[in-house]
Amino acid sequence: MSMMDSDKVETMIAPPSPARRRAIQLVDSIKKGLFVIGTALLIFVCARNSIHWHIQNFWGASGNFWQKCWQGIHVNVFGENDLLIGVVGTLVVTIGTFWLANIGLVFLEVTGKPKALLKYKIQEDKKVPVDKEKLKKAVWLVIFNQTVLGIPFVYIAFHIMKWRGCTFRAEDLPTFHWTLFELIIFSLVEEIFFYYSHRMLHHRLIYKHIHKVHHEWTAPIGVISIYAHPVEHVFSNLIPPALGPIFMGSHLASAWMWFCIALLSTTVAHCGYHFPLLPSPEAHDYHHFKFNQNYGVLGVLDRLHGTDNQFRASKQYQRHILLLTLAPLTEQIPDSPKKKPE
Repeated sequence: MSMMDSDKVETMIAPPSPARRRAIQLVDSIKKGLFVIGTALLIFVCARNSIHWHIQNFWGASGNFWQKCWQGIHVNVFGENDLLIGVVGTLVVTIGTFWLANIGLVFLEVTGKPKALLKYKIQEDKKVPVDKEKLKKAVWLVIFNQTVLGIPFVYIAFHIMKWRGCTFRAEDLPTFHWTLFELIIFSLVEEIFFYYSHRMLHHRLIYKHIHKVHHEWTAPIGVISIYAHPVEHVFSNLIPPALGPIFMGSHLASAWMWFCIALLSTTVAHCGYHFPLLPSPEAHDYHHFKFNQNYGVLGVLDRLHGTDNQFRASKQYQRHILLLTLAPLTEQIPDSPKKKPE
């Protein structure tokens, strides 16, 4: 082989330069972002063009169903008091949604029943039932965050939303397609602000003082989704999902819908089980397992910054899909056998 041929071979097998790796990650991130946004827009268009007529009839035109429901809440429950529905109503909806979503998961973690569900646990080596004292500590901090921090935050957010043009009247309820558009914007705004606030909390000068509390659970459970240091809870759990409705000047009903979706999403992401027909929690479970991967919600910014490279090479990434059968993915895609020491 000539020296020229040898140089060609070395060039072919040489790893890409840091600049080239960043360029590849940027292209991959743009592709993933376009996929997420494109998929959302495709659903939006399909919904508008095919089922939109039927849903819109049910949503608003057919007997003003939603208007009547909201009117009943606004007038009969809260007496048309904007402050009451904006603060008390929001707290009841969000706290109620969180605990309704988590009560069954807490029962599963404490009792280990029904046993049929334990096969869906992601980190199979973690024991069930969990340590009750550790769980009690988590529950008390969650309640503190929801009340002592949550009440003043919602009160302040209410006044900011009013300033941004948020309305509470039934006649101002948004149309079905505008609500879908708002949800897309809310998701993208949360992705940006959650990713960077979350990654900042992993900085070595901050982590041990604040974010380490949340990472006491290397195998997460649903209730610890808002088990966090008070500073983290405000800047990473409360502000990012609130910014979308504030930015859009949304109707309170749209904000409530989004807050419920965000709470259900983070509960599933932390639940520790990959159940059939639910969104995959593999990415965030891997974050708790490895600490330095998957900081975001959608994964777009993780691809851009290369903070999912290790995850993408793992078995967990192969399992990061919607489970459509009753067979757990740990059986369908088992871990590679561990090498025996020589």
